[in-house]
Amino acid sequence: MQNKYVYLFEEGNAGMRDLLGGKGAGLAEMTNLGLPVPPGFIITTEACNEYSAKGEFPAGLEEQIQDALSALEKKVGKALGDKKNPLLLSVRSGAKISMPGMMDTVLNLGLNDETVKALAAATGNERFALDCYRRFIQMYSDIVLHVEFYRFENVLEKYKKKYRVQYDHELKPEHLKEIIREYKDIVKEQTKQDFPQDPNEQLRRAVIAVFESWNNPRAKVYRKVNKIPDDLGTAVNVQAMVFGNMGNNCGTGVAFTRDPATGENVVFGEYLINAQGEDVVAGIRTPQPISKLKEEMPETYEQFINTCSLLEKHYKDMQDIEFTIENGKLYILQTRSGKRTAAAAVKVAVDMVKEGLISKEEAILRVDPDQLNQVLHKRLDPKADFQVVATGLPASPGAASGKAIFDANEAERLGNEGEKVILVRLETTPDDIHGVVVAQGVLTSRGGMTSHAAVVARGMGKPCVCGCEALNIDYKEKKMTVGDLEVKEGDVITIDGSTGQVIFGEVPLVSPEMTEELRLLLEWADEIRKLGVRANADTPADAQRAREFGATGIGLCRTEHMFMAQDRLPIVQTMIMAKSQEERQEALDKLLPMQQGDFYGILKAMDGLPVIIRLLDPPLHEFLPNVGELSLEIQRLQLTNGDPAEISKKQAMLEKARSLQEMNPMLGHRGCRLAITTPEVYAMQVRAIVQAVAQLKKEGYNPHAEIMIPLVMSPEELEILRQLCLDVIQQVEEETGLKFEIPVGTMIELPRACLLADEIAKHADFFSFGTNDLTQTTFGFSRDDAEGKFIPQYIEKKILLDNPFAALDRDGVGKLVKYAVEQGRKANPEIELGICGEHGGEPSSVEFCHLVGLDYVSCSPFRVPIARLAAAQAAIRHPRV
Repeated sequence: MQNKYVYLFEEGNAGMRDLLGGKGAGLAEMTNLGLPVPPGFIITTEACNEYSAKGEFPAGLEEQIQDALSALEKKVGKALGDKKNPLLLSVRSGAKISMPGMMDTVLNLGLNDETVKALAAATGNERFALDCYRRFIQMYSDIVLHVEFYRFENVLEKYKKKYRVQYDHELKPEHLKEIIREYKDIVKEQTKQDFPQDPNEQLRRAVIAVFESWNNPRAKVYRKVNKIPDDLGTAVNVQAMVFGNMGNNCGTGVAFTRDPATGENVVFGEYLINAQGEDVVAGIRTPQPISKLKEEMPETYEQFINTCSLLEKHYKDMQDIEFTIENGKLYILQTRSGKRTAAAAVKVAVDMVKEGLISKEEAILRVDPDQLNQVLHKRLDPKADFQVVATGLPASPGAASGKAIFDANEAERLGNEGEKVILVRLETTPDDIHGVVVAQGVLTSRGGMTSHAAVVARGMGKPCVCGCEALNIDYKEKKMTVGDLEVKEGDVITIDGSTGQVIFGEVPLVSPEMTEELRLLLEWADEIRKLGVRANADTPADAQRAREFGATGIGLCRTEHMFMAQDRLPIVQTMIMAKSQEERQEALDKLLPMQQGDFYGILKAMDGLPVIIRLLDPPLHEFLPNVGELSLEIQRLQLTNGDPAEISKKQAMLEKARSLQEMNPMLGHRGCRLAITTPEVYAMQVRAIVQAVAQLKKEGYNPHAEIMIPLVMSPEELEILRQLCLDVIQQVEEETGLKFEIPVGTMIELPRACLLADEIAKHADFFSFGTNDLTQTTFGFSRDDAEGKFIPQYIEKKILLDNPFAALDRDGVGKLVKYAVEQGRKANPEIELGICGEHGGEPSSVEFCHLVGLDYVSCSPFRVPIARLAAAQAAIRHPRV
């Protein structure tokens, strides 16, 4: 039997997203709900994938399209290409996962030199018919014939200036005829062929263009950024046209059932009178707020509000709805789950639980953990003085500063070089996506809250100000002017996407605080999750912040950062340079009270919660000056008759630095290896920890210190160093008369340690997987080299699906972790198991940690809320037995 590639709207439903795409499944569902949806049919994602693989329509597709077209013609009483009553079609993309603006759409298909006359006669509106034909030639030529859009825009602008009109809809029929003639000349000149007049050929080629748009550069970039698989394909939605541009009782718009920026429960959207759909989303004209429709068309507004309520209750989620009003009659063209900011996602999810629409579990699954980065968005410092030079629409919240850049390619180049940039455009198009990805924020002079720039920026969590009409942007001169103020490319500006303000110069930004809704959502997450969530923190301030974000302990406190402080670096260097045991011990005795103070502060901030302190990890040469810089400094002193004593001291340091230099320090004399050869450093650190615990106990606190030994590769290493720790603990117990319960464990960051986990576990109270180094040593990658030089190409060629330093590699590193968990628990059932690499705050890695049965994850303080939510989602999706 032949595959079914085409479905009429009434043959589909919401559960067929994989096959019909999100838009098609939504149209089918709304048709079955009895809503006013213009009829049509859907060509499946399977057809797209087969076309992509073979470069031609699969067998039977053309016949099925013709059958569906006949059924559609019967339904509406019009025929494609009919010279008396022509059917016009929209041909739109629609993937399973929404990719707004990334693929192609053709409207008004079926118009030609004859049917445009029939449309004018049938509607009694020649201007409308000619305007549709003008739009169709422009859109079809751009998308199907690959004639650049700007060529047509330049002609349109030329005639608007010639006839002194500001807006397209002010052009008269005779003006439009001139424009159409010139448009057709452009097509002939650029393609060497006349503009296609056969409506069936137009339809066939438009379907191919939509299929091919699945693999256009902007769609590929969007999928890569949003981790959408490349093999889903897009469906094609072919639908009878309804017209919002027939006169002043017509219009078109986009609305959300709740505010997509804040989550407030009010219908939020925009519309344009006498316009077609692309006018709203393209941002060419700045639209009116939906509330104004109540004044202009009260009955239609009431019907629309009721439809919004019905759709939201049906889908149990905030909807993004496209609509057209034709001669006062409302048509719904699309509904889909609305893109929203993180703040809105959280508020909508929590409010819907309170409204009884969804459960707590559903609310937790509604919020993308990575989106929470946006809730913790920066904002303008309220104490700062600044001058607002212009105000646009507050399209995506958060504030950002950067160099004003007027070209997406230049923004991408500078952004990749580490420069902070604000992408400034008249309006963005989907082709600007690569510039938006790297920009700190986006500023446009045209377009509304539902324009491309606004939707994409919101999805990425970037600040955006749209429709700032006071800006005069000149691409050629690379500048913008606001009144008398001129901003050249490279000048720093600040935008506030929460207020729409544009500010010249840089404004200090402040970090945000958690909202009540987010606190409540995370409380629900804490009730459900099985994984503990700790933080990586090296200072009392970091520890306090982690606690505020809901961390239940510190999973990694790095002591080497403390050694780098300016007041103690000279003492550390003296310790390294020491020629005798006595000299070294003297320097360590000076460091001891400093380290004790460090640990006292962190343990006090985390009172009552566990704090895992990792003993010194890096090689000693990292605390000495760079060999090259030191050599140059010595030469400078010698050439300028410097102090001989200082020269001698620096020469001794250079000699020591050279002797400590290693070919591959990451795999060299560091971590526990350093402690095996120089045990007194660890002995000092352990004493500082235990004395800090004793001090806090005497003050009435309840400190929970744990000691972690890094880079262990054998049970023998850990056995020796564990004993060192226990001996020091015992000494301090005898000196203070106090008893201490201080667990001693190890960081598992080498493949050999994973393979010997059962043996190592006999000497450990806990394992903490250091997945940063475990990833390096498993892959044989140097992270600094790999990320910059070849990992992007490996991902592009699909050798790797993701950067293994960002998302934990389940196939390799994950197998080692799983084996170590199983073997460690078998040998020591009481052992505590966690992870403290950067993966501890990455959602898919957190899910993996839940699946293999870890006790906790640890991540940077700002990622603690993300880990809490991700851990709850993992528990809901994969309940532990």
